[in-house]
Amino acid sequence: MRQAENGFLATENTEESIYCRLVFKKVQANVKLQNLIQYYSTLSNPSILGGAEFNSSRNRYSYFAAEPVEIFEFLADGEKPFEKLRTVLKKYYIEEGIEGVFTGGWIGFFSYDLGKFIEDVPCEADDIGLPLIRLCFYDKVICFDHLENRFHLFAIDFSGDGDKKINQLENILNKAANIEDEPVFKPCDNFDINDFGTNPPSPRLWRTSMTKEYYLDAIAKTKRYIYDGDVYQINFSQRFSADFNCEPYKLFLWQNKFNPSPYSAYIDAGDFQIVSASPELFININNGSITTCPIKGTRPRTLKKDADEKNYAELIGNEKEKAELDMIIDLERNDLGRICRPGSIKVAERRGIEAFATVYHAVSTIQGRLKEEIDFVDCLKAIFPGGSISGAPKISALKIINALEPTARGLYTGSIGWIDLKGNACLNIAIRTIIIKDRLAFAQTGGGIVADSDAQSEWNETLIKAKALLAGIKAVNEPQRKDDLF
Repeated sequence: MRQAENGFLATENTEESIYCRLVFKKVQANVKLQNLIQYYSTLSNPSILGGAEFNSSRNRYSYFAAEPVEIFEFLADGEKPFEKLRTVLKKYYIEEGIEGVFTGGWIGFFSYDLGKFIEDVPCEADDIGLPLIRLCFYDKVICFDHLENRFHLFAIDFSGDGDKKINQLENILNKAANIEDEPVFKPCDNFDINDFGTNPPSPRLWRTSMTKEYYLDAIAKTKRYIYDGDVYQINFSQRFSADFNCEPYKLFLWQNKFNPSPYSAYIDAGDFQIVSASPELFININNGSITTCPIKGTRPRTLKKDADEKNYAELIGNEKEKAELDMIIDLERNDLGRICRPGSIKVAERRGIEAFATVYHAVSTIQGRLKEEIDFVDCLKAIFPGGSISGAPKISALKIINALEPTARGLYTGSIGWIDLKGNACLNIAIRTIIIKDRLAFAQTGGGIVADSDAQSEWNETLIKAKALLAGIKAVNEPQRKDDLF
């Protein structure tokens, strides 16, 4: 990377795009990330990616941004989303950047239901009512490097105001360093995964989008589709909801403390908020290379040695789940084949077991080199939504999901993340994700169904996955005694 004087990265000008230059600065600052989250929650339209203080090879950088220059939204009744998205992403351009790091640009999300514009698959109207695409353009970003334990300040300079923006970011760090620590709630140990109801509930009950009987019947129907040869695998999910009476950023703090994940995110759009504890990478695009890391296979993690060793061994040796992941690997390789150079696609890791706060996951890593003419929008159209959360073959799976799931997925199993001004991007799969709107919290979980799936076990898996999300909602909702706080 060429560095110009005064920390600028110089660019040229064209008629098509607004050319920018990057101003950057490394700083040491004694600022807790939870205090920085608390401060950013007071600003307009904040977006935070990461923010949890834990060690992970997938968790090197956390990003903090607010007060966007502009916001792009595409609604469900709109037309030509990808043409509009490509125009928006071409508006700003920077010739040089810092490889592998988000230095400014777009942060936001893509709804799962955007898939209806890619394939001819109907879907229910989203009763939560979020946009199908929402992206904020940020010209100021604070990046925390967990490996180096230091902050990087990035500013996109349009008209010689880069140094001023850097000063603004330094002021944010100073203010965050001087605010009081936000109390961190205890884990909700008494959470009962059987505390669900579909009728008008008391405040302590979780509403579900389907009864257990409906779920079991849907699994039976899914297996009939599989026996008939329509599909090999389906990801089937259910949605939970509950009253929510707390400040949303506190739920993000809780998740980062007790359920930290490498692709966590917090987005405050004003009339709704998103709290994601996603462990799954959808795509990382960096300098012409693309990586996807589908997850298939889950076991609970209890932090009790004997139980965890048993669950870990079960996941390693489970032939059914190995076959499930192999199906998704083939699907992802086929999707990447549309946009990658011939012969460049490889399975870097077929099946690794990764430990998270409440579960173990089986994860694959698939990589390829993009064709020269391919841009971010081409990538999105080729592989969205992810195969691990739809099924194989994908189009048949999408149709069956729409037929059997009683509500639209909306953001769930869509993607959240960043796109920079060079076309590089890092997006998660929006699982372990909570949407907060109109004083309600929505969370959805699912699992892969194959021919020999046991319906009761699949039901239990959705509850295990939901537990950490719903426990967080319960923990921050309930009034806490002083001695209940750390």
